[in-house]
Amino acid sequence: MKISRKKIFWFLGLVIILIIVVNFRLIYHRFIRPNKEMFPRFITDMISEREQRQAPSPIVYKEEKTLKILEGWTIEDVRDYLVELGFAESDFNSLVGKAKVDYRKGGTYPMDFSERFAFLADKPEYYSLEGFLFPDTYRVYASANTEDVIVKMLENFDKKLRPELREEIARQGKSIYEIITMASLIEKEAPIDYSDPENKDARIVSGIFWGRLAIGQALESDATLSYWFKDTNPAHSGEELLVDTPYNSYKYRGLPPTPICNPGIRAIEAAIYPIESDYNYFLTDLKGRNIYYAKTYQEHLNNKYKYLK
Repeated sequence: MKISRKKIFWFLGLVIILIIVVNFRLIYHRFIRPNKEMFPRFITDMISEREQRQAPSPIVYKEEKTLKILEGWTIEDVRDYLVELGFAESDFNSLVGKAKVDYRKGGTYPMDFSERFAFLADKPEYYSLEGFLFPDTYRVYASANTEDVIVKMLENFDKKLRPELREEIARQGKSIYEIITMASLIEKEAPIDYSDPENKDARIVSGIFWGRLAIGQALESDATLSYWFKDTNPAHSGEELLVDTPYNSYKYRGLPPTPICNPGIRAIEAAIYPIESDYNYFLTDLKGRNIYYAKTYQEHLNNKYKYLK
């Protein structure tokens, strides 16, 4: 079959174009760029413009580290943990404040984050951020400072306290600070069951505590005394029950002045959605796994004798 000359020229032209395209970088750097003045003005302008373009900045991956804040940790626990990781204790104290300190009595107030985070609007500025350093696993840059870490925890709290939870708190006529304070007691007193969608025991304990507040009964929570004494005792001695501190919920009625730990979301939800019952007393065993309820004080004493010996 005879091929026309025209087709041969088209074929050769296509081959030349393909060679130029495939080897454009080589042709450009070896022939076009060194001899750009030989080409028409519009081509030299294109070459100049191309040469002035900056290469894209390389992607720099910053080194990160993992922080794990556990449910029920106090701000002192969080502080000690961060100090072990190399963060400055003085920075933490100036940002977060110190546990159990009422700064109206002296000292520099901790940093006020309420303008940035609306959920802190009803937190007294003269108390620490106890209760609001949300327990979770965090990834932060290795170069992060203490304020970066604290802000990250507060941002997480802001996200986890969902709009429907805030709406329910407002509907009940309670403040977020009251809810978080109650949640901190529940976190310490009730076995939080993450496998139970109803979180029943924590919500029953919540109902007992809210019920006591409603009738003016003392909360009688050993967890508040443990916060004061820095212990983990499930029960305290007669002498300890007489200590004069607003964190003695046997001696003083109402909620303690601040949260007693940083509660997780299940404890917060339990504080918002209590379950009403006929119980007025409860205790957890020495391992903190099982909970026993009582309607009367005598039943409660019997449970103490059985399960706390």
